[in-house]
Amino acid sequence: MRLAELFLRVVGDSDKFEVRAYDGSRAGPAGAPTRLEVRSPYAVSYLASAPGELGMTRAYITGHLDIVGDLHAALTHMHQLRTADLPPAVRAKMAARLLATRVRWPIKRPALEARLRGRRHSLARDQAAIAHHYDVSNRFYEWILGPSMAYTCAVYPEAEATLEQAQFVKHDLVARKLGLAPGMRLLDVGCGWGGMVIHAAEEYGVRALGVTLSRSQAEGAQKAIAHAGLGDLAEVRHLDYRAVGETGFDAVSSIGLTEHIGNAQLPGYFSFLHAKLRPGGRLLNHCITRPDNTVPARVKGFFDRYIFPDGELLSPGHIISTMHDNGFELRHDENLREHYARTLAAWTRNLESNFEDAAREVGEARARTWRLYLVASQIGFETNNIQLHQTLGVKLDGADAGMPLRPDW
Repeated sequence: MRLAELFLRVVGDSDKFEVRAYDGSRAGPAGAPTRLEVRSPYAVSYLASAPGELGMTRAYITGHLDIVGDLHAALTHMHQLRTADLPPAVRAKMAARLLATRVRWPIKRPALEARLRGRRHSLARDQAAIAHHYDVSNRFYEWILGPSMAYTCAVYPEAEATLEQAQFVKHDLVARKLGLAPGMRLLDVGCGWGGMVIHAAEEYGVRALGVTLSRSQAEGAQKAIAHAGLGDLAEVRHLDYRAVGETGFDAVSSIGLTEHIGNAQLPGYFSFLHAKLRPGGRLLNHCITRPDNTVPARVKGFFDRYIFPDGELLSPGHIISTMHDNGFELRHDENLREHYARTLAAWTRNLESNFEDAAREVGEARARTWRLYLVASQIGFETNNIQLHQTLGVKLDGADAGMPLRPDW
C-alpha cells in the first residue's frame, strides 16, 4: 500500500479527496474539492505514534500534513471516522507501512501541547490551564473576535446580522434575563475581556465587577473600561472567582466559565455563586454542554492537548440538577447551538482574513491550531455533538422569586 493510498483510507476512501504524498504517490480523483498533502516522513511518524485524530492533528499543526481546499467540508466528512472502523486486514497493512517509514524516533510532540502538573482543578493548575489558552496575545484575539472582544457564543437576531450586532444582542439578552436595572450590582465570573461588564455598566447603569484568571484579559479589559470612561461603574480583576470577597450582588453572570470548572467542583461552584447573591438575585449560566450523559465529561485528544486543557463538558440536565441542588430555583433554559456554529464561522472568516498577521504574531503552528479548532468546533455544533445552554436560576427570597409572570426578555 503506497502512502497516498494509506492516507486516503484514513480519511475514508472518499471521492471528495485527492491525496498527494512526498514519495510521489497519488490517490483519489485528480481535481477533487479537497487535497490532502503528505509533505514529509514526519507526517507518517505522527500518525504511527498516535493513530487517528491526535496523530493527524500533530502532523497538520506542524505543517508536515496540509489540507488544501475547503477545510470545513473535509472535517465534516472526517469527524465521524475512526481508524478502528477499518477492516483488520487494512489496519495491519497500514501499521506495517507506517512502521517501515524511515524517520527519527521517538518523534517529539509539538511544543504547543499542554503539559499541566499538579492536582486537577487546583488553583495553580487552573491558572496554568487558563494561561495556556488565553494568555497568548490580545492582538491575536482582536483579529479573530473583532471589536467586541467577546469570546463566547453570539446570538443572531436574524441570519444577516453581523458578528458585532450578534454579540451586542447576546450581552443584552443576558442583561434582560438577569433583570438588570440602574443601581444594581453585577458579578461576572470568567469575564474575559470585559464585554459583559462594559455592557452592563454602559447600557444599564449597573455597578459591575468582573474577574478572570487570565492576566492578559484583565489588562485588556481595564484598558477598555478606561477608554469607555466607565471606571466609576466597571472593574475587572485578575482573580480566581473563588477569591471574590464581596457579597450581596443583585445578579451573577457566568458566560463560558463552567467548561473549565470540572464536574467534581460543580456543586461548590454553584453553592459559592448562590452565596454571593442577595435573596431574589439571579444567576445566568451560559456554557458549552454535551448533548447527553453517555460519553465522559472530560475533553480528550486534540481539544485537551491543544485548546482547553482540563476542560469538561457536562450535560444540560446535570447542570440544571446541580444548580437546583445548591439553592437555585430554575426558571428558564435555552439551547443556542446553531448560534454558536454561526459565531465560529464568523471567527474563522476573521482568522483567514488576518492569517498572515496572526501567524507572525503567535507563530505558524498556533495559527494553524486555531484554524483547525474553530472549524472543528463549528462542525461540532452543526452536528449536535456539542450544544450551548443558557440557564437562568434565582435565589428565592422566601417563596418569592421576583420573576415576571411571563419571560420579558
